[in-house]
Amino acid sequence: MALRAAAAGRIPVAPRGLRAVFYSFSANVPLYQPRTGPPPEPSTNLYVSGLSRHTTSESLRNAFAEYGEVLDARVLTDGITGYSTCCGYVRYQTMEESAAGLEAMDGQFLDGLVIVAEYAKPKPRHLALEDDYPAGGYGLASVLDMSI
Repeated sequence: MALRAAAAGRIPVAPRGLRAVFYSFSANVPLYQPRTGPPPEPSTNLYVSGLSRHTTSESLRNAFAEYGEVLDARVLTDGITGYSTCCGYVRYQTMEESAAGLEAMDGQFLDGLVIVAEYAKPKPRHLALEDDYPAGGYGLASVLDMSI
């Protein structure tokens, strides 16, 4: 009797086993978490994600070339397999062309998948490359600064 009532949807049934674990986690955590922080500033470089494993730099260039002069288009590839890592960069000649390419290609299909285009964030400088970074050890800079 209770099984018939549960099957009819009148009595809520708690999930069992692994379903209970996944159900409890998925109820509180959204699947998509938006990025936090300010959006990247407009530039001539675009970051493209969601690419197919079979997308090449040439096909990426051809897709974005309709909206302006593309100086460089490259798909990042895995060093071992040679397949795409599903992201790449496109660099335009001017900011206007970059904005047109971003607006036109964001959310479009390329090689069977929906791609996401956004302005590329500048690469942060590594602290060890700075001139005033206190490097340890006995490197050439340390030896030259030593007075004997």
